[in-house]
Amino acid sequence: MIETVTRPHREHFVRWAAHRPEVLVLSADLTSSCEADGFRDTYPERFFSLGMAEQNMMGFAAGLAREGFFPYIHTFAVFVTRRPFDQVAMAIAYPNLPVRLVGFLPGLTTPGGVTHQAIDDIGLMRLIPNMTILETGDATEVTSVLDVAQAVDGPVYIRQLRGEVPRLFPADEPMRLGRARPLADGSDLCVISSGICTEEALRATAALRAQGLGVRHLHVSTLKPFDDAALPDAIDGVRLGVITMENHSIIGGLGAAVAELMAEHGIGRRLLRLGLKDTYAHGASKPYLLREYGLDAMALIKAAEQLAGAPLAINETDLAAVRLGTLTAAEKTEDL
Repeated sequence: MIETVTRPHREHFVRWAAHRPEVLVLSADLTSSCEADGFRDTYPERFFSLGMAEQNMMGFAAGLAREGFFPYIHTFAVFVTRRPFDQVAMAIAYPNLPVRLVGFLPGLTTPGGVTHQAIDDIGLMRLIPNMTILETGDATEVTSVLDVAQAVDGPVYIRQLRGEVPRLFPADEPMRLGRARPLADGSDLCVISSGICTEEALRATAALRAQGLGVRHLHVSTLKPFDDAALPDAIDGVRLGVITMENHSIIGGLGAAVAELMAEHGIGRRLLRLGLKDTYAHGASKPYLLREYGLDAMALIKAAEQLAGAPLAINETDLAAVRLGTLTAAEKTEDL
């Protein structure tokens, strides 16, 4: 049974910041929703609530960074990337300032509909020079991402998870900058997943292996820079091709980064990209949205069948037999 951790960022961030007085938090009226309330209550002199004025908040953070502080902006992913895009690019990234943009509710993790679903944030941040992009996929990465971000000399965008988060990876195996996490090896098919899609991918890859398909599975947490030397070899070393799986549009995100990498390295393999296909989603529970837009375990099974050119005789009942223990708790629709 895989552990589920409740609000791992809230508790860990307070402890992590205890001996880092230069770390500040900026919030835009979403303090509790972004699990920054513990920091606010513990270090009130290091907390700034700037209201629903995200563009101004980016300029404020830039000024703090120029004075030697490390501002950690906490708000929803859409409000840290799309709304203040020009201020992030010009006030923070252009001077290469160490501002950490912590974006919550990435992609389809919210029932709030298109206004709250960040389905283009990775693409937007990948466009900006000097920007490092990190995405958490479990409780271990939710906590270890802070050390990774703090070591970067420049701005960092973090796709952060909140609420009940499964621990898929051992607590003593933290996130590493620019290094994909190998989860399984095989010579037939390569699966590259990120964020919450890795939990779904783990269910599918277990069922695929039970059918005799050799699946190589890598979990990606660094979306920019995208230069892990292990990725080209992993993709080129399988016979059927590669499937990417992301909680984001297939335009500009993980699938696009893998396509660019394959083209630059001259890797002649088929690529199937699972993600939002040039569309907006709508408000509903996370399990429903993942199923509706082809981002759940069954979607990966169907993609594997497409590459294999034959049915694999795996159904929902088979997937239920390998269902991870944390999914029941994680399926709850979270409040905004």
